Amino acid sequence: MDYIKLGKTDMKVSRIGLGVWQFDEYAWGPMDYERAKSIVARAYELGINFFDTAAVYGRGRSEEFLGRAVRELGLRDRVYIATKIPGDWHRRGDVFKSVENQRRRLGVDAIDLIQLHWPSCWHNVPICETMKALEELVDRGLVRYIGVSNYPPQLLEAGRWCLSKTDIATSQNRYNLLERDADKELLPYLRRNGIALIAWSPLAKGAVTGKYTADNLPAFNDVRRNDPLFQPDNLRTAEPLIAEVKRLAAKYGKTPAQIALNWMIRDPIIYPIPGAKTPEQVAENAGAVGWSLSEADWAALDKISREVSEKISYVTF
Repeated sequence: MDYIKLGKTDMKVSRIGLGVWQFDEYAWGPMDYERAKSIVARAYELGINFFDTAAVYGRGRSEEFLGRAVRELGLRDRVYIATKIPGDWHRRGDVFKSVENQRRRLGVDAIDLIQLHWPSCWHNVPICETMKALEELVDRGLVRYIGVSNYPPQLLEAGRWCLSKTDIATSQNRYNLLERDADKELLPYLRRNGIALIAWSPLAKGAVTGKYTADNLPAFNDVRRNDPLFQPDNLRTAEPLIAEVKRLAAKYGKTPAQIALNWMIRDPIIYPIPGAKTPEQVAENAGAVGWSLSEADWAALDKISREVSEKISYVTF
């Protein structure tokens, strides 16, 4: 496993992390604790040392499973734990209460990276109120670093302006071969300011692997069924990209998922956190590290990706 420094932190993290949204049975189907523990254990065996969760994943269940697994496996001093506060809880008092509850569920003295899951869209909490609360938690030693998730660069900049003793270290956003709007404004901003992009859904929930097609859609009870990417028209639009991913997988003796992740980690500022529902999927994801697409193959895939991503539509009715 390769390691890099994550954004504006001192954390030396594995080249890919593990997102544990899949521990949320409400979104992804049955997941018992023992299987969750086996996923965490396999990830660590393969050198993965960064785990990302959120308060809303299973209403705290993902945090509880992750924290318990880390504790029982004796990994706390060997791994980094990131979690997120939903946009509904951004008032000062709610930030303190949320972090207290999250620390308890995770079983940690300090959260390595606390992220604002999305802006306070409905309650209109001033961003400086939220940021100053987080900065106070850093001062208290209850949080090590601050990040945001699903923030546009303009609001990210506003949040940074509120801070006087620390800075926003990371920005977690949806980014993959099919969804590349972050290239337009967000990534240039992050590059200028040394902030890492933590890429959630780096495999587009599996859309880039070709597992699903316009004639083979996810089941009605699958979280992907309502995702615009899985509309038949978008899956048809994605066919040239998926064909190229499969071609490269055959050429390199890799899986489509490994091709998609390897394309992403060529950029040192981008840090993918693919999820996994089994230890085998963790091993597959880890297999994206330690080799590289050729310059020509990377460029060809990147070109098709840019062309296809511009044709994706998020209008569903």
